[in-house]
Amino acid sequence: VASLVLAAFSFTLPHTPPPARGQVVSARSIIGLDAFQQLGSRPFYVFIVSALLLCIPLAAYYNFTQLFLAAAGVQNIAATQTLGQMSETVFMFAMPAIFARWGVKRMLLAGMAAWVLRYVLFALGAPDGVYWMIALGILLHGICYDFFFVTGMIYVDKKSTAAIRGQAQGFFVFVTYGVGMLIGAQVAGTVYNRFLAGATALTLEQWQSFWFLPAAFAAAVLVFFGLTFYDREAEAKRRA
Repeated sequence: VASLVLAAFSFTLPHTPPPARGQVVSARSIIGLDAFQQLGSRPFYVFIVSALLLCIPLAAYYNFTQLFLAAAGVQNIAATQTLGQMSETVFMFAMPAIFARWGVKRMLLAGMAAWVLRYVLFALGAPDGVYWMIALGILLHGICYDFFFVTGMIYVDKKSTAAIRGQAQGFFVFVTYGVGMLIGAQVAGTVYNRFLAGATALTLEQWQSFWFLPAAFAAAVLVFFGLTFYDREAEAKRRA
């Protein structure tokens, strides 16, 4: 029903013809390489590299949290994971006010730091299955996703022109949820299998060691981004 209402509502929106109508479509434009070439600058390169690297440890959360919750004795696994979406909704409403105060860099740093804290909470809560630590780690999803991915989309949008905005957003998604998650899934799966070593499931002590690895990786990306990223143009626009 909601989808039908939104479909009807879409007919009331302004006319937005595609800006690239009539242009030749190529693999470069679909992936977003043309947009990447036009947006090329040191801050943007640092941002893209950091986004790619951060998605490698992110894959551990998306692929193995459900198994971890089961090992920790959580009864309502689906309901517990839904806490993340609830948090995401709350922080989405809070983002405009926070973004106006913090700007791009602080928002992205907060999102990265939240990923580090989430994995640390999982690791510390693993041996005894401490539910509040695990639940708090899941509740951080609002900051993890909104402050990093949504802020990243806003940053890409502000850096782009109307002609390449769609390509630029597509390139950001390709780098993060495409390449980054693909690499991360392979790495996380390999690490998990080595911990498993032929057993049927990881022990809670093994889960602790498992979660410390993406925490350390995300922390390294956080430090790299904090030391190397500074976009004077974006900061000037925020202050204006």
